[in-house]
Amino acid sequence: MDDKLTVENVGQPGKTYRVDAAKYQAMRDAMLMVLPQQAPGMPVAVVIAAVRPNLPDALFPGGDTAGWWVKCVQLDLEAKRVIARTPSPVRLYRLQSGH
Repeated sequence: MDDKLTVENVGQPGKTYRVDAAKYQAMRDAMLMVLPQQAPGMPVAVVIAAVRPNLPDALFPGGDTAGWWVKCVQLDLEAKRVIARTPSPVRLYRLQSGH
């Protein structure tokens, strides 16, 4: 299995990035576990705090970089229409189960 995967950015259509596959998958699973299924959703800071206990310590020691990975996965899942955000203040919620 490739240790990288390609992600999209809803803010930059057509542009993709290669990121660590294990960290992406762990964060994706954690986010979909905590995000509500409808608007208004959760503020990003609350999402970051909620996912930290669900992240493997081997990949995210002490929850380090969780904020960056929440944003990375958020933008990719928005581009794939799995999650959505409300206008400011930004709150995130699921559009579908994503599983």
